[in-house]
Amino acid sequence: MAASLTAVLLWTAAAAGAVEVWVSPQGADTGSGSRDAPLATLRMGLYKARELRRLAAVGGAKSADIAGGIRIILRGGTYWLDEPAFIRPEDSGTAESPTIIEAAQGEKPTLSGGIALGRWKPAGKAPGLPKAAQGKVWVTDAPTAGGRAVDFRQLWVNGKKAIRARSVSSIADMQHILKVDRQAEELWIPTPKLQNFGHPAPLELFIHQMWEVAILRVKSMTAKGDSTVVRFYQPESRLQFLHPWPPAVIQHDSLGGNSTFFLANALELLDTPGEWFYDARAGKVFYYPRAGEDMSAAQAVAPCLDVILRVEGTLDRPVSHVQIKGVGFEHATWLRPSQMGHVPLQAGMYLIDAYRLQPQGTPEKPSLENQAWTGRMAGGVTVRNASNILFFRCKFERMAAAGLDYVEGTRYNTVEGCIFRDIGGSAIQVGSFSDEALEDHLALNPADERTLCRDERIANNLIEDCANEDWGAVGIAAGFVRSVTIEHNEVRDVSYSGISVGWGWSKAISAMRSNRIHANHVHRYAKYMYDVSAIYTLSAQPGTSITENYVHDIYSPAYVHDRHHWFYLYTDEGSSYITVKDNWCPSEKFLKNANGPGNTWENNGPEVSEEIVKRAGLQEEFREILNFEF
Repeated sequence: MAASLTAVLLWTAAAAGAVEVWVSPQGADTGSGSRDAPLATLRMGLYKARELRRLAAVGGAKSADIAGGIRIILRGGTYWLDEPAFIRPEDSGTAESPTIIEAAQGEKPTLSGGIALGRWKPAGKAPGLPKAAQGKVWVTDAPTAGGRAVDFRQLWVNGKKAIRARSVSSIADMQHILKVDRQAEELWIPTPKLQNFGHPAPLELFIHQMWEVAILRVKSMTAKGDSTVVRFYQPESRLQFLHPWPPAVIQHDSLGGNSTFFLANALELLDTPGEWFYDARAGKVFYYPRAGEDMSAAQAVAPCLDVILRVEGTLDRPVSHVQIKGVGFEHATWLRPSQMGHVPLQAGMYLIDAYRLQPQGTPEKPSLENQAWTGRMAGGVTVRNASNILFFRCKFERMAAAGLDYVEGTRYNTVEGCIFRDIGGSAIQVGSFSDEALEDHLALNPADERTLCRDERIANNLIEDCANEDWGAVGIAAGFVRSVTIEHNEVRDVSYSGISVGWGWSKAISAMRSNRIHANHVHRYAKYMYDVSAIYTLSAQPGTSITENYVHDIYSPAYVHDRHHWFYLYTDEGSSYITVKDNWCPSEKFLKNANGPGNTWENNGPEVSEEIVKRAGLQEEFREILNFEF
């Protein structure tokens, strides 16, 4: 250790005055960290940088050595992590001497929370495999980490997400639930073509329900002719049948009939190229290759870590002045549906309790007819109690849950020029969405306002193919936030809404205010869900503005409950003191639902200046990322 610390002190500053620490997948953590003897892990790179700052602070090194900052330079390739990378308060820089983690020039480093699967071989006539798939499916051993089998719900083959074996080849082919018995906690569905009724685990039922989904672990199935009764494990069974919003099953023909569903995760459902199944009991993973895939040379990756990078300080000692440039983050996992099911309220926030009030009313809201408490979907990269953190031209891909999550206590942070693609939940989450102990209809006014996420800038990012696991998540989700700017982003091919700002369903004044949603380009949204909008708000937000956004092209799935209930701009319950001005969209299809006072709507629709359309979306210096190039 002494030798390596001596090497730290001998590093020379780069031309810009910053000390360089080099890291490479082919390096060794016993190396000096120079360009010619790079380290192997970001963890050790952070340690070296941390020691430089410590020794400078206590007099063991000259402060001038790091006056221009410390650059941790990552060579290209994949860094397979066995634990999340962790940036602590001691890793902080200053405005004059930042800590910079960046890609080597022209190279593409990626931090992966995944694990590579081993060699594939033909599965032959595996018991339970459909006849049509026999001779076409391949199998490999389940991956292990730390001597134990890895549980996972996603699989990427040659970089493309595979589909968990399901009862429909196309989402458009989903069937309708036949009936529901809330008291008995039972659903009735058309009898499926499955043989293993007595032992359905780990079979799951995926339900589309207006603006959210439900993922329910099947406990038992009992066929009675053409219909089958399905029962589920707790706690999701209780939540599914007790919660009122979104409605678990719509039984009115005027709203499209009952909810649609599909079954997933059984070998008997593995009948379509691109599908896979993990038999945890046998320790085997089965995959039906897509056309042209050579399984003898295929790279398959399962996610192993739920968080790839943590940037986390405390309220009294935050992380500050860290810049992350040109780094990729991928292969984060999401296991909650396998462990407890998943019944969300909105924007991917999952219910932990919910029910109707009889009689209605609470002290804060006499007209309230339900209460709900929610938890938060994790992000592959999480930031907590940190300021002046920059993510610049990074890539967030192949995440099972949320992509980048600013949880609490964050300020003066920037996300710019980044790509968010193939994200299971919301691409970006920022701010509180009611902590688990705070009922969701209450206005948040924390005694210590340092806990708020505020003064953030989310700009010039490309967000696409997000909310592909939880269809009710969104492109950018902001909760109780203050002075957050969301501008010049392109959001496309998302399952539900593009940008959602606000939480609480309340006209009461909260800590939320002065947010700016400006010049974004949102299109091809509502791929799977409805009761939807390109830009959506909740609750009172004094000083908030929605201006000069360009909105067009919405999907129209045939199975949704009300195919007319979609909007370009949507100020939902409690939205107050918001200015909506100069937004271009093909028509004035807007919804102002149970709004409060003080909203201003001016010049929105197809008559807006063409110059506003031209300026919306990515600014000129960032438009090359539309072609996925840096």
